[in-house]
Amino acid sequence: MKPNPVGWFEIYVQDMARARRFYEAVLAVKLEKLPGHDIEMWSFPAQPEAPGTGGSLVYLKGFPQGSGNTIVYFNCEDCAVEQSRVVPAGGRIHKEKFSIGPYGFISLVVDTEGTMIGLYSRK
Repeated sequence: MKPNPVGWFEIYVQDMARARRFYEAVLAVKLEKLPGHDIEMWSFPAQPEAPGTGGSLVYLKGFPQGSGNTIVYFNCEDCAVEQSRVVPAGGRIHKEKFSIGPYGFISLVVDTEGTMIGLYSRK
């Protein structure tokens, strides 16, 4: 079996404490600090043998945060639940939950650092 095409993701931030609060609140998870010297990384919970990919928030001096050409989609049971946590956590909703046909639903939201992310669910 071939591996999934994405093996890791990084979301670059300038205010790590604020970004961690946002993602932990919206996704109802606890991020874990990864060891490093010149770079600060906090990883999302992941199991290497489970489907999908792991990733982290990253602070690297001189590397800007914000939206670019890539959107990371987080799997959800019902993306409306996570979407409801975005504004109270300091983010904003770009496009409320909508159908992508037989593939499910997504919400597009913007985190506290200005980065757009996707929330994906089958229902």
